[in-house]
Amino acid sequence: MSKLPFELFLALRYLRPKRTYVSVITLISIIGVMLGVAVLIIVISVMSGFDRQMRDKILGFNAHLKVFRPGTSLSNYQLLISKISSNVLVKGVAPYIFGPVLVETQNGAGRTQVMAPVLRGIDPRLETNISILPKSMLRGTFDVRANGILVGKDFAQSMGLEVGDALAIHSPRNLLKMRESRQNKEDEYILPGDYVVRGIYDVGYYEFNSSLVICNLMEAQDLYDLNEDVHGLMVMLKDPEQAELVRDQLRSVLGYQFAIRTWMEENSVMLNALKVEKNVMFYILFFIMIVAAFGITSALITFVVQKTREIGMLKALGATSRQVMWLFLGQSLFVGVLGVVLGFGLGMLALSYRNEFLVFMNRMTGFELFPRSLYNFDQLPAIIVPHDILIICGGSLVICLLAGLLPALNAGRLKPVEALRHE
Repeated sequence: MSKLPFELFLALRYLRPKRTYVSVITLISIIGVMLGVAVLIIVISVMSGFDRQMRDKILGFNAHLKVFRPGTSLSNYQLLISKISSNVLVKGVAPYIFGPVLVETQNGAGRTQVMAPVLRGIDPRLETNISILPKSMLRGTFDVRANGILVGKDFAQSMGLEVGDALAIHSPRNLLKMRESRQNKEDEYILPGDYVVRGIYDVGYYEFNSSLVICNLMEAQDLYDLNEDVHGLMVMLKDPEQAELVRDQLRSVLGYQFAIRTWMEENSVMLNALKVEKNVMFYILFFIMIVAAFGITSALITFVVQKTREIGMLKALGATSRQVMWLFLGQSLFVGVLGVVLGFGLGMLALSYRNEFLVFMNRMTGFELFPRSLYNFDQLPAIIVPHDILIICGGSLVICLLAGLLPALNAGRLKPVEALRHE
């Protein structure tokens, strides 16, 4: 004798007909739920990984706060550094110069290559406190002394550069002077500054690796004709999530003539787009579960029609409407639980081997499915958020139960006389 309530016992029995061990309709319903849960887990985990890794890469190389004066440079910035460093939530402060330049080099064939990256002037003594750059050297050393320059690995690859190669940099000041001389019909040519590649870095973010060149702060001041001034200060916090709080605190100390921009404001478009896209994908992909739920509904409607005589006999023998209803709800519960468990397992397996599968698909299709130049990452990121997994699995199970509610209610409403009238 089974110790299960007879409703659940019959529910499991109806899922295993005599001719086949597992009904084809039941198997299709379980596969539908499994695929729906797995796709949801994979997509949401990958998008959460995008969000988290995007934040980590940006915050590892960029400041949590930037302090500057709109339309002008900062003079006497050492006093500002001491005031900002006195805040207990501040981890480090360093000056920066940031702007476009024109670079020129010759490859091994003697052909000139020109690009227009962004130049960032740094104080190497303070850079360790505000970025991961000193620890991200791929080749060479972190050395920007005596016209030394650092370039990203993708920039070096596109320009054909290696450690020790020469690079000529045209500053905006010199380009403007040459333009003015041409307008005055003097045709003055100003030689660019000569630099040597001392190191090639990889900070794990394509945009930084491909479009930034790093030099010493003093040389950047010369390129931009700033004398002893800088463009602004980069502030690294102990907790980046407190950026808005620290911004408000610094405003009261520094005054409102200084602009203070948080990392959320600088990257708001990108981060908000990822957040909205994740939410939209979450809602859209839940329709997969609704489609799978229709499969459960149609299967249970078929069972109710096939078992009309048995339902009448059960009611004639004293079964209540609630017991009959739970008989069919038990079937949808079984399909839902098994589908969610299998979907969870499939989703975790796919996430574990996502990059191997990506490499395989790249080889099979012949083109890059996850281009670094578009997504800024070398590998497919993913992070498993327990809260998201709980919502996916719990929501899927509820949808499966709701899918069986209507057929179960119809079965519970059947009267014994009507069910047995034609028997």
